[in-house]
Amino acid sequence: MNQQFELFEIANPCIGVCQSNKKGYCFGCLRSRTERQRWHDMTTEQQREVLRLIVGRKLRIEQMKQRKNEQLGFDFDEVVEVGRFF
Repeated sequence: MNQQFELFEIANPCIGVCQSNKKGYCFGCLRSRTERQRWHDMTTEQQREVLRLIVGRKLRIEQMKQRKNEQLGFDFDEVVEVGRFF
């Protein structure tokens, strides 16, 4: 198998929001603790795999937010007429 030469280093996805959620994923970059600690020791392929995993995590978060909004059933743009009570 041919090894492709990388001209550019893959940028670290850290955005400086270094706090973890209950599952141990960073709120800022969505990497696990291990992924954050080992980033600089990873091969390019391993870093690409982490970036692929991050995309999937972002998608799942967006889907959860969408389902939560659908379950609440609120439409904040809808105008509701309120009748007189007395």
